[in-house]
Amino acid sequence: MATHRPGFASAITELASALLAYGEVSPRARLAADHVAQLLPGCGIVVYVIEDQNHPTWKSKAAAGDVATGLMEADFQAGTLAAVADIKETLLFSGNDLTREDYGHLDIRRTVASIAYIPLIVDGVLYGAIEVISYDQPLTKGSLAAAEDVAQVVSPAIASALAYEGERNSSLQSISRVTQMYDLEKVFNSSLELNDLLAAIASKFQEVMNVQAVNVWMVDADGIRLTNQAGYDPSVHLEDFQKVGEGIAGDISDNGEMVIIDDPEDQRLKKRNKDLQQGAIFSLLASPLMERENLVGVVEVINRIDGLPFDEDDHFLLTNVCETANNALHNASLLLTERKLEILETLVKVSTEITSTLDLDRVLQAIVNGPGAVIPYERAAIALEQRGRLQIRAITGKPRINPQDPDVARLGDLLVWASLSNDPIFIAQHGEEVKNDREETRAKFHKYFADTGMRAFYAIPLADEEGRVGILSFESGDPDFLGPAHLEMIKVLAGQATVALRNASLYREVPFISLLEPVLQKKRQFLALEKRRRATLISAIAAALIFLAVFPLPLRVAGNASVGSVHSAHVQPEFDGIVQRVAVREGDLVKAGTVLATLADWEYRSQLVAAQVKYQTALSEMNRSLATNDSTEAGIQRIQADYWAAEVGRAKERLDKTQLRSPIDGMVATPHIENLVGRTLKPGDTFAEIVDTSRATVDVAIDQSDVSLLRAGENASVKLEGFPTRTFRGQVVVVSPKGQVEGDDRVFYARVGVTNLDGAMRPGMQGRGKIFTGWSPAGKVIFRRPAMWVWTKLWSWVGW
Repeated sequence: MATHRPGFASAITELASALLAYGEVSPRARLAADHVAQLLPGCGIVVYVIEDQNHPTWKSKAAAGDVATGLMEADFQAGTLAAVADIKETLLFSGNDLTREDYGHLDIRRTVASIAYIPLIVDGVLYGAIEVISYDQPLTKGSLAAAEDVAQVVSPAIASALAYEGERNSSLQSISRVTQMYDLEKVFNSSLELNDLLAAIASKFQEVMNVQAVNVWMVDADGIRLTNQAGYDPSVHLEDFQKVGEGIAGDISDNGEMVIIDDPEDQRLKKRNKDLQQGAIFSLLASPLMERENLVGVVEVINRIDGLPFDEDDHFLLTNVCETANNALHNASLLLTERKLEILETLVKVSTEITSTLDLDRVLQAIVNGPGAVIPYERAAIALEQRGRLQIRAITGKPRINPQDPDVARLGDLLVWASLSNDPIFIAQHGEEVKNDREETRAKFHKYFADTGMRAFYAIPLADEEGRVGILSFESGDPDFLGPAHLEMIKVLAGQATVALRNASLYREVPFISLLEPVLQKKRQFLALEKRRRATLISAIAAALIFLAVFPLPLRVAGNASVGSVHSAHVQPEFDGIVQRVAVREGDLVKAGTVLATLADWEYRSQLVAAQVKYQTALSEMNRSLATNDSTEAGIQRIQADYWAAEVGRAKERLDKTQLRSPIDGMVATPHIENLVGRTLKPGDTFAEIVDTSRATVDVAIDQSDVSLLRAGENASVKLEGFPTRTFRGQVVVVSPKGQVEGDDRVFYARVGVTNLDGAMRPGMQGRGKIFTGWSPAGKVIFRRPAMWVWTKLWSWVGW
């Protein structure tokens, strides 16, 4: 080992000069490591530094020679380094006296002869240590003398560098804090929208405070509600509500005092952390949000990221940040007040217009067009109840309504669906997500929004104590186009519109009372007849009434019929492939599992062979390793063998799927299927359609006025245009629960099951169907429809 040699003092002087050339810790530590490595050739050198005296850890800053640190930071009281922290003197450990765990912080693969530590101490304060690892021969106290001299020069250099970096970091932190405050001011004042501002407050507070989570509570009614949250805090959730005495935020909403909790055992934190498995709160800081002198909310700051409790500096920082947020909230509240005033003025204007006239069309146009001055919708519509049906009567920007327009029909179907609810409906799509609890509703609006380009739909029923008048809807391409003030305006508008529409409808129907005049005239003519003629006429009328009331006739309901297959299946490949062979033709009868075609499979056969070869190779390697008692390699090969065995199975499955099979018994319905040889198919492409023709279904369109007569199991007769002399008979299987628009009418489909053993009935055929619903008096059979029309009219007039 090298000891003091001539010129050593000169080398120390050069080292001191080199250290002065750098101000940071890392380059000075690197110089020290390189210098000691020159003094002790063949040894590994690591220089550790203690950056924080309050929370000390050994942090490796430089290494030289044959050594690498496995960890950039080591526990202060672990292994051989713990002895240096306790004794603070040069220590020398023999490799025979150490276990591998004693120097586990080192990433070395050689046998250690000895390890030495030279502390870096200034004025009794330990700032670090120089670690020397010898592999070939043990170190001695004498061999470390030169390194100790180096440590005396390096110690003050490291201490001064730490002080310099601390001061620099403090200055940078101050600059960063000023920059953050400027950024806060800029961000908060960039938006006057309250919702956007609250979201920015939560996210920016979390960024500036460097905490786990931030909760923003806003005053609501008799308590306070959590409206925005940034970060992770499982102890509360959005829309949680607190009153005084129910939580920290609730108490602050009453007394307006700032709260700082730095003790995890505080009862308020224990109550909040109850039943939490992870993410518990160990420190909390809360401050009120003030709009001028009025409390409008509370900000909660949860858990510092560094794991330390909140202190007075955090308290001061949160106070300053809240002052910035308070100014922004004041500006947002002024804008909100101005908007509410504008909404009120528009509401008064629309209300005056719809209540000053009994012209129904004028009222409808005012309702769908007037609110557009303050509500950013793209389309509003009103549908009114007429003769038991909901009919669109007004749409924004359309003076006339065309029921055949696809957009109008689509909107009409949606309004009929929305009218089933007695409460307002608000559906919005953010990105690709439609928020609703029911899967059917999400699917419905996914398609509707895709077809129309809209992203939000709001509908509110128009009803009073006499019943439903209709429904009012608003749509927009912005999913957040309605705020609380807009919703409040729409609610008031709906009430006023209901009254106006009811009055206008009654006024329009009053002139129909003139229809009674011809009846009174006929009565006078009848009384003017001679007595015998009146008796004969009365007898004839009585006989007709008896016939209509007693004589039974079959009651049938009829409608257009169309044939559909009971069961069909589309055969599709699961991956790309070229059709190599087709085994069937159009019209062939096939069984389930019959091979219809074969895709080119040379690639999958090659993959199967390759997987089998690799599987056999892995097995061979595993057996060889077991034979040589190499359990580690055998385990690795065993894993490889299991993997390739699974690949063999998947390759066989892919090879089997190159054969396209029929999933059901039936007939091949794809024309010219043999011409598909050589065509490339992709997943989702239909290769063939298999139709089960043994039994057919016929959908008979029944008007909604007749649907109440239909029951499953009733007999039906069908006559098709393709077989004008033949009657097909069957029974009603099911009646559709949902109506559909056919022309100007709404119909329900009765599905009739018909035996089709000879395959005569084919999908797509059309005709006429009749369903026998039982025997009824002749009067009911003949006059049922006119009576229903009269009853509907009377009900719409009188409303009982």
